[in-house]
Amino acid sequence: MTFANVGVLETAPGRRDEVVAVLTRHNPELGAAGCLSYEVGVDDAAPDTVFVTELWESEDAHRASLRLPGVRAAIVEARPLLAGMDGRRFTVVGSPLRD
Repeated sequence: MTFANVGVLETAPGRRDEVVAVLTRHNPELGAAGCLSYEVGVDDAAPDTVFVTELWESEDAHRASLRLPGVRAAIVEARPLLAGMDGRRFTVVGSPLRD
């Protein structure tokens, strides 16, 4: 079953673009690890917030990705720029876009 991770990252004031740069840096390890989609977004009404949606082949694939060198480096780089995090994880049960 497809696994989804949806995050809301609160950044330190004025650091949003730095977090976006870290999270959008090309990383071919993700696709090889089972990441189906990794989208980073912003909303000008929330200038210190970054939104992330991830779709994975499985929860295990997501968990394993956290051990990849490139992912670990991005986490270490982004963590000091964050003021807080919230999110939801869930198993995708269907979509009107697929049979």
